[in-house]
Amino acid sequence: RPAYGGPRDGGDRRPSGPRGDSDFNRGPKPYGDRPPRQGGDRPAYGGPRDGGDRRPSGPRGEGGFSRGPKPFGDRAPRQGGDRPAYAGPRDGGDRRPSGPKPFGGEGNAYRGPKAGNGGPAASRPGSYLPVLRAKKMPQRHLSGKLEQKMLKLRETRIDPNKGLHEMRLQKALALMGLGSRRDMDEMITQGRVSVNGEVAEPGTRVVPGDKVRVDGRQLAIRWPDRLPRVIVYHKQEGEIVTRDDPEGRVTVFERLPQTRSSKWVAVGRLDVNTSGLLIFTTSGELANRMTHPSFEVDREYAVRTLGALTPDQMKESTRDIELEDGPARFQFIREEDDKEESANHWYRVGLREGRNREVRRLFEHFGLTVSRLIRVRFGIVTLPSRLKRGQFYELNELEVAKLVQWAGLTLAGTSDDV
Repeated sequence: RPAYGGPRDGGDRRPSGPRGDSDFNRGPKPYGDRPPRQGGDRPAYGGPRDGGDRRPSGPRGEGGFSRGPKPFGDRAPRQGGDRPAYAGPRDGGDRRPSGPKPFGGEGNAYRGPKAGNGGPAASRPGSYLPVLRAKKMPQRHLSGKLEQKMLKLRETRIDPNKGLHEMRLQKALALMGLGSRRDMDEMITQGRVSVNGEVAEPGTRVVPGDKVRVDGRQLAIRWPDRLPRVIVYHKQEGEIVTRDDPEGRVTVFERLPQTRSSKWVAVGRLDVNTSGLLIFTTSGELANRMTHPSFEVDREYAVRTLGALTPDQMKESTRDIELEDGPARFQFIREEDDKEESANHWYRVGLREGRNREVRRLFEHFGLTVSRLIRVRFGIVTLPSRLKRGQFYELNELEVAKLVQWAGLTLAGTSDDV
């Protein structure tokens, strides 16, 4: 085989001789011949060019190699399962000392990246898993005529000088996202808020056109001149209806979609072991109108009990029954199944108030335990059959206008031609 010519100068870059029986005779090696091993001893590794030992090696023993002194010192052997402190890169210090957790005390754990369905995961201590945003129920297509009405309602606005009423100052500031109403009350009490050049007092009301300043900075008050947003959420058992839970449990507000210029207000509450219909809106007036006891809005529940009521007990439950916090009764009660051989029985009951665990306590009065409780209706809003647990559905403009009219409120899009 002829010698290989170099790139351009014709020199031999890799000389080659004639082929032998078993291999090639490639000529002298450019870095010298490696001495053969003798007796299993591995010679010291020659450095790149100076021949120095970079990783000295001794003779093989029965248990492995003797590699000589380690460059960072010998690691102390473990005794009793204790792991020695990590020596830092060069100074021998501890790089990661064991002590309090960087994100809080006991119970706070890393929650992983912010991810979820429909939005980022909420930040909640006490759990290794992120809280996923609720999925939106697929909406059905409407006719072209209904779509035109919805578009008209979406674009309708109220003239601030005609249709809007006065509003409490702390509520107006809270709607701007400056804090809760309680925080705004404290800010007003401290004299940090002025209206039309005068220091505001608790209970001050504002109307469109008033100049409001906080710490000397003028604010543009956002007036509710359009239809509010309303969503229906199918609450799951184990979730609580609160914005902040010291025990780190999942809250319904962590599951809801985020809003830009307002916040969700819950219409009523459900305890942690109750599932079913929850309504959220951006209108505090609508939430108050639906939940205040003076309006007596109907709530309907599906109840599963261990055991059954007698006919006399069912009649008695519609009369006043004395509980710890006063008399209570069902507006109606009916049995959903007639399987006498089953230990569990389903009932439909109605209430006109939302006291704590009222349905459960009424059944406990007759010696029955509620094993499952689902709210299926609140006023004219019914839990959709297609809405799965953990999903939400946002009412369209026509449905919101109908709900606002039913509540007796006057907002954008509630004229008689809707």
